[in-house]
Amino acid sequence: MQKISKLGVLTSGGDAPGMNPCIRAVVRTGIYSGLNVVGIRKGYQGLIENDMYDMNPRSVSNILNLGGTILKTARCLPFRTDEGMETAYQNLKEQGIDALVVIGGDGTFTGALRFSKKYPDIKVMGVPGTIDNDLYGSTYTLGFDTATNTVVEAIDKIRDTADAHDRLFFIEVMGRDSGAIALRAGVCCGAEAILLPEKATAIDDLIENLRAGQHNKKSSSIVIVAEGDKNGGVYDIARRVQNEIKVYDIKVTILGHLQRGGSPSAFDRVLGSRLGYAAVKALLNGHTQKMVGLQANNIKITSLEEALTQHEFKLEQDLMEMADILSI
Repeated sequence: MQKISKLGVLTSGGDAPGMNPCIRAVVRTGIYSGLNVVGIRKGYQGLIENDMYDMNPRSVSNILNLGGTILKTARCLPFRTDEGMETAYQNLKEQGIDALVVIGGDGTFTGALRFSKKYPDIKVMGVPGTIDNDLYGSTYTLGFDTATNTVVEAIDKIRDTADAHDRLFFIEVMGRDSGAIALRAGVCCGAEAILLPEKATAIDDLIENLRAGQHNKKSSSIVIVAEGDKNGGVYDIARRVQNEIKVYDIKVTILGHLQRGGSPSAFDRVLGSRLGYAAVKALLNGHTQKMVGLQANNIKITSLEEALTQHEFKLEQDLMEMADILSI
């Protein structure tokens, strides 16, 4: 079994609350285990630009509560090319780095798997960090809990003003391919309707649902729309509903990147710490081209190949059914 002596850690793709607790755990677990640890700035771009620095336990002091990522992140098109990967590999060899922990989503994992197959002497371990909660192999991904809590807090405030003016609000949340945030936030906030990429909702059915709410004397209504819903975007949906239901004063709110920021929740701090610790331990035990995840509250190791090919994440059917029943 190839021993490792120097470990690199990077964050790539979209940032997610909980990345900093994960970085902290990787750095301190690596150093405790006798490894030298190197921070790589701006993800794969940092590999190509050789933007790396030695880290020690104090490098990650007081970051548990910070959102974003102290290592910065970027989307790096050159890393998708053979030339870009070759440059990254040569920089890693020059630095003496023989293992990587990569924190990110499916794009990050795709790059890590391709790189590791091309250069198998660099061991790679993935940590799922994405607010979309859409990676196979982990029940929860880093940032999902915090992002959902941020959305719930925002919708609760919008509900106050909606109720004061008898308004209908359409609120768009992140989730181009996953309705995980929209579904959970909708259940938490008592949304009258939740539009998801995973479930086709006809505009006529939505209008009928909202009319039923009027009949039941509802003074305000909230419709949550995941950005990946197939009905053409939140503004188009609101316009079509307005044409059919004249009594409501309709407003649209897009929460956008608000959902990515903020101090990570207690859950994401613990999850980031557990996954960072587990990633280093897995590398020391000889694993590579894999990811660590949380399943049934236990750490599980899944191959990157499986995590990517089984990418479609199924929403909980009981939550989807319950959301319809509880919205009457």
